[in-house]
Amino acid sequence: MRLTDRLSATLMHATARWTVRYGEELRFAGSDLPDPRRRRFDTRHGRVAAYEYVPEGATAGEGPVHVHLHGGAWLMRHPGMDDWWCRYLAATAGVRVLNVDFRTGPYVAYPVAQHQAHDVAAAVADEGPVSVGGFSSGGGMAAAVCLQARDLGSFAPRLQVLGVPALDLVEDAAGNGMISPGLRGLVRRVYFPDAATRAEPYASPLRAPDLTGLPPALVMTAERDTLRADGDAYAVRLREAGVDVWHDVTPRTDHYFLTEDPVRARTTMAEVARRVAAALRGPQ
Repeated sequence: MRLTDRLSATLMHATARWTVRYGEELRFAGSDLPDPRRRRFDTRHGRVAAYEYVPEGATAGEGPVHVHLHGGAWLMRHPGMDDWWCRYLAATAGVRVLNVDFRTGPYVAYPVAQHQAHDVAAAVADEGPVSVGGFSSGGGMAAAVCLQARDLGSFAPRLQVLGVPALDLVEDAAGNGMISPGLRGLVRRVYFPDAATRAEPYASPLRAPDLTGLPPALVMTAERDTLRADGDAYAVRLREAGVDVWHDVTPRTDHYFLTEDPVRARTTMAEVARRVAAALRGPQ
């Protein structure tokens, strides 16, 4: 790894909790929930913490749970960036939300975070029905978790929630949006340093040869987002594989699609919460 890349990635990793600011205007529900409970899980790559949000009427460690994977380009280790979303989903869908503190670059490289995310989701499958979701790099990891669950036969997610997901780490995405070619290049060099692995399904789910047998998917993309093509193409491939897909494109927005249009975001977020609740609390 180049020294300049390590320095850049280390700075992003260390400062994320102060530099990442979005979602405050989207705290429509859940602000009154108690602080999340910190739990620990064994994974193939050591123990991992996760933060459990428990809505009123639910019991910690029991019942339906949505496993959330935060964004940050596999370089920012800060699950708190999505506290607003976890609180909203827990309160509105009425299910527990587990926000996973997986490890990131430059201290680990692929497939550590993907494996840790899967292993946590598989562990809580013993507690009740599970859905998996995330934003940006977390959305790509949610897709990878579902692929791993299918391939390993470890558990059966009921739903995957993919928000502006990063699903192809092989090619540079076209566009001049918030996710720049420079950032994508840094991610590849730091977290995916072995070019031969970037096309593997758990690194680039869009390149998986077979998408059959995956859970229903909610795929959210944004009109001006550099990563839009990833999500749009994945939605098409999932449908072609017989997977039920709800695909929503937020117009006139970049990567922070919910924050950039908080009025429309109310509708999008409510629909996601409704579908998560139906998947986890309804009949299998």
